Amino acid sequence: MTTAHDSPPTRVVVLSGLSGAGKTVALRAFEDLGFYCVDNLPTALLVSLYRALGEGDRGVLPGMAVGVDVRSRGDLEHMPEALSKLAEAGADAELVFLESNDEVLLKRYAYSRRRHPLSEHGRSLVDAIAEERARLRPLRAIANRAIDTSDTNVHQLRRQIATGYGGAHGSLTLMFESFAYARGLPADCDFVFDARSLPNPHWDPRLRPLSGQDAAVREFLAGQGLVVQYLTDIKTFLDAWLPRFDNEDKGYLTVAIGCTGGRHRSVYIAECLAEHYRAIRDQVLIFHRELE
Repeated sequence: MTTAHDSPPTRVVVLSGLSGAGKTVALRAFEDLGFYCVDNLPTALLVSLYRALGEGDRGVLPGMAVGVDVRSRGDLEHMPEALSKLAEAGADAELVFLESNDEVLLKRYAYSRRRHPLSEHGRSLVDAIAEERARLRPLRAIANRAIDTSDTNVHQLRRQIATGYGGAHGSLTLMFESFAYARGLPADCDFVFDARSLPNPHWDPRLRPLSGQDAAVREFLAGQGLVVQYLTDIKTFLDAWLPRFDNEDKGYLTVAIGCTGGRHRSVYIAECLAEHYRAIRDQVLIFHRELE
């Protein structure tokens, strides 16, 4: 009989970093992966939360992600001790630090019109960013992983989290991604399939506002012989080649499916492929770039 002690350690990711560098986006990406997520949790409660989630069947959750930032006044200095206690409690814990250069952070704040958490008592945005860097420097120094989002958009960051944390250690994660050719190919895709030759639900006024996740669109595409054949051909190709990637030292493999708008055909094909391979593989993710 397997006991809780015999179970693999629960993954605990502590997310910190500069305001505007993407911590909220990253936390939502972890939530999409099934992680238990909490933002701005006091450091002293990390171990207590880990133990509370560990009661019962720990294997239900793939992990826990906690956001910790400069708002945790007087609390950040205790992070090394908290990480050590998490390890002692049996957690597979790591600290991930998100950062961007000052120019990008200034542009993001100008675009969002949000107020920086340290913009108080007349402090300028430039000074607030500098003060935050200084306060978070000790965390940056001990981070297990630093992610610079200066040249990364929201979709790329979500995908980076999904591919980096969506699978079990040592196994290949298979990612199916839908996209619109009008916005260019996704970065770092391994295989690309073009669905633009398939019947297009966009030309049906009833289906146009929907997506490939909606029942009416799925029913329309499932009834098209070309779509059925297209899916069969992709599965045949992947079934022949995926085992070769399983034997390589590769963490993930991305299969991208594109159509004109990235909302109907590519989404449907990606959903069908994900459903199919989830029945026979452990680590399968899906990402719809144009629906995010």
